[in-house]
Amino acid sequence: MARRLLPDLPRFDLSAATWRARAIRYVVIYLALALTLVGARLLTQDVRPALREAQTREAALTTQRDELEIRVQALGSPQRVREWALQNGMRRFAETTKTTAPLTGVPAPAPAPARTTLEVKTEWK
Repeated sequence: MARRLLPDLPRFDLSAATWRARAIRYVVIYLALALTLVGARLLTQDVRPALREAQTREAALTTQRDELEIRVQALGSPQRVREWALQNGMRRFAETTKTTAPLTGVPAPAPAPARTTLEVKTEWK
């Protein structure tokens, strides 16, 4: 028996029918992928314009928020609050007249207990 130098290789079917079947299979797979991609694009075609619109709205709202923060800071400044208080008839505490009156209706405190002494015993061991 003669020795073979090459191991047994599988035999490939190279007939026209096999190639035709493979070609048809690959074309069908390609068309299925293409239809899937076109369908996905069709279903998501409004995502990009909606995203741009949302970004535009976000920029406008951010600008409005910044303007409102500046306005609140201006309205809440101590000078502005002082002007408002003076316009509404309020006066500074330092400039008002102060009156004193005795407190009535408050019970007198209980008398302090008589002073007691404290005794301590220390034992050394």
